[in-house]
Amino acid sequence: MAETKRPKSCKIEDQMNLPVYMDHHATTPLDPGVLEAMLPFLREKFGNAASCTHSYGWDAQAAVERARKQVAGLIHAKPEEIIFTSGATESDNLAIKGAARANRQRGNHLVTLAIEHHAVLDACRRLEGEGFKVTYMPVNPDGVLSLKDFAQALTDQTILASVMAANNEIGTLEPIREIGKLCRERGILFHTDAVQAIGKIEMDVEAMSVDMLSISAHKIYGPKGVGALYVRQNDPRLNLTPLLDGGGHERGLRSGTLNVPGIVGLGRACEICRQKMPQEPDRLRALRDRLKAGILNGLDGVIINGSMDERLPNNLNLSFAGVDAESFLMALKDVALSSGSACNSAGDSPSYVLQALGLSGDVAASSIRFGLGRFNTEEEVDFAVERIIETVKSLRELSSLPATANPKATGHKA
Repeated sequence: MAETKRPKSCKIEDQMNLPVYMDHHATTPLDPGVLEAMLPFLREKFGNAASCTHSYGWDAQAAVERARKQVAGLIHAKPEEIIFTSGATESDNLAIKGAARANRQRGNHLVTLAIEHHAVLDACRRLEGEGFKVTYMPVNPDGVLSLKDFAQALTDQTILASVMAANNEIGTLEPIREIGKLCRERGILFHTDAVQAIGKIEMDVEAMSVDMLSISAHKIYGPKGVGALYVRQNDPRLNLTPLLDGGGHERGLRSGTLNVPGIVGLGRACEICRQKMPQEPDRLRALRDRLKAGILNGLDGVIINGSMDERLPNNLNLSFAGVDAESFLMALKDVALSSGSACNSAGDSPSYVLQALGLSGDVAASSIRFGLGRFNTEEEVDFAVERIIETVKSLRELSSLPATANPKATGHKA
């Protein structure tokens, strides 16, 4: 008896992997090309890059140096200026604590943003306990730093400024080139946490006068547990106090056996980002705008948080009046989203980033972060729009709260 063939489903959700993943600011899936590059160094090429007496070590060392060139190529740096770390948190800590401690004889003042990632904020607070003074700069309601206010915050005791290239919640882009120029003119070291910006917008450490820059592999379709710190070698040459001692690896700045498979993955991820840079931002922006238009056309009482002009192409942050974000995320089973930074996702407090924009606690607590990525499609966006509209309407009916947005909460009432 011939086998009866099962008819193909016409439902779009039956033709895609669920839940649809739109939380790429938290982490990204491993690119197949990255996995392919890593596999040999997880199996037959398992050598220690510090072993210099046999081919296993030589192969590992060669792979690390190749990755160093790939990372440097993405940000227009020199390979010898790349230090491999366990991730952006370590890179941020090494840059901020290392630069502050090594340059304490020049001054004791640091400047950063109130909306920085906790890896930067907590490092600065640690330094405050050591006697350093830190200015936490506010941002305007669009989430962007005022260059005038920044310049006025600098003093003759300022030794370091750390300003993120792009925010991890609202996707806003800071004026890195202008900040770098101001710092260079004043002889102040400039670090930027570029974790969210790398691979989505062009980052050129020379053109932007950046002295230190943090990178995380798992935000650019690479493996978790590996990152890099760019450290300028000349004009000026930087001195950093290392966080870890023992072995003198990575020019003495980061002791410890190198994670060769992870480093290989980071290098390949950077190479793929560089290859895709000419087209990928426009594709992501088109998907983001399709998502935004679909939601705004289907719902009232939606607020856009952060500037739409100075913003990452893949980011959208929306507040839904009358809807609690946590209830929304629990009810929305088919789309993977978050209410903000992955580091704070388990907390009960509204986002400090959104509150820094002037949003009330209620509006901040109704906010959802959308992060589109390399493998998202138009079909997935349309599916997400449909599910989001259904979920918001259902929750509003249950709560019987009015769907009216507070125009004072932000400059982008939709």
